[in-house]
Amino acid sequence: MRRVLAAIAAAALAVGLAACTSDPLAEQYRDGDNKGFIAGDFRVVEIPPAERGAPVEFSGTTDSGTTVSSADYSGEVLVVNFWYAACGPCIVEAPRLEEAFSAFAGQPVSFLGVNTYDQAQTAASFARDNGVTYPSVIDVNSGDVKLAFADETPINATPTTLVVDEQGRVAARIIGELTESSILETLVRDTLAESP
Repeated sequence: MRRVLAAIAAAALAVGLAACTSDPLAEQYRDGDNKGFIAGDFRVVEIPPAERGAPVEFSGTTDSGTTVSSADYSGEVLVVNFWYAACGPCIVEAPRLEEAFSAFAGQPVSFLGVNTYDQAQTAASFARDNGVTYPSVIDVNSGDVKLAFADETPINATPTTLVVDEQGRVAARIIGELTESSILETLVRDTLAESP
């Protein structure tokens, strides 16, 4: 009987402790806002060249059915934006990303979206509706592209935007919604300026 009472007490303690832990999605549900995503607390992290990890190697298929890989962007600065169509901050930042993309026309800079949730038709519709002209990899089925980048840098929130240097290494990370295109443009220019 003593063992049974001890087991019941231990179970009650475990339930009590579990109730004290923070679960952001559960808190959102209790608060009734039902966002369905964990937004980042806008932060910019720049990584000095000497502290960058290994080059990220990835491949995937875009919303138009084209296969792309890290080799396609060799020798360029690459901006990678992780997003999905129902993500509120992703919708808000889309024109800012497009503005930054347009600012580097004719320069060795490319942009690539990574859609982590939607199928190609939904992603293409989002691009049309929001004026996004650069491609997005559809990563929902395999998660391979997100995993390739997560090996080198944390991707804890959606959206997350990365600036990748000409060697394929993550040079900067924007966690959460891009609040101004000029922030991303500055990060890209700084990364471009590293070239000899």
